[in-house]
Amino acid sequence: MNDRIKGMLGLAKKAGRLVSGEEMVLDAIRSGKAGMVIVTTDASDNSRKLFHDKCSFYRVPVFDYGTREDFGHVSMAVTDRNFAESIKKLFN
Repeated sequence: MNDRIKGMLGLAKKAGRLVSGEEMVLDAIRSGKAGMVIVTTDASDNSRKLFHDKCSFYRVPVFDYGTREDFGHVSMAVTDRNFAESIKKLFN
């Protein structure tokens, strides 16, 4: 697991710019607040499909990363554009 990605997600959480949990992430996607979404690799096929489909429709970048054990949730949305851009660069 990339420590820099995990560190940036931790900073976003401390800054209040990370939402987690299915309903809160879906609300962030629908409202246009999500700069990017992360779905854990051990999420169910239905959950993964739900988030990938929503993100595709609303044109939000989505990444499969980490496990539920790493983060405590299956899905997270970064709601700050600067944090999202920094984390996306680490994925590439």
